[in-house]
Amino acid sequence: MWHFIKSYGIYFLTGGLFTTLIVALEENGERLLSGFATLIPVFTLVAYFFIGESRGGAAVGQHAWFVLIGTIVSWVPYMVLVAILAPKIGSKAAIGVGLLAFFLCAFAYLEIVYHYRLFGEA
Repeated sequence: MWHFIKSYGIYFLTGGLFTTLIVALEENGERLLSGFATLIPVFTLVAYFFIGESRGGAAVGQHAWFVLIGTIVSWVPYMVLVAILAPKIGSKAAIGVGLLAFFLCAFAYLEIVYHYRLFGEA
């Protein structure tokens, strides 16, 4: 049990460290570096490292395909809506609309994945 708590603590701190770094760079006027850091797939990088350690390369490969297609289906519409709507309705409202679209698309994608048992154990 202690091993799981320790592992989850490391996962949490690692992800939080990257998020803090990105925000700190932006707040200190390092927009280029913060933008570059944001483009790095931080969460999948951290998650795949740890998934690979615990479940192996096959699990990482299956999950990568699952996330790649899910990103196209749900994240791309979210980003397009935020980019188009933010100048018109403000950032908070645009993010809200984008998140609503994200969750609707993600839910539909997950229903299809689980219905057809795609990506192994995804």
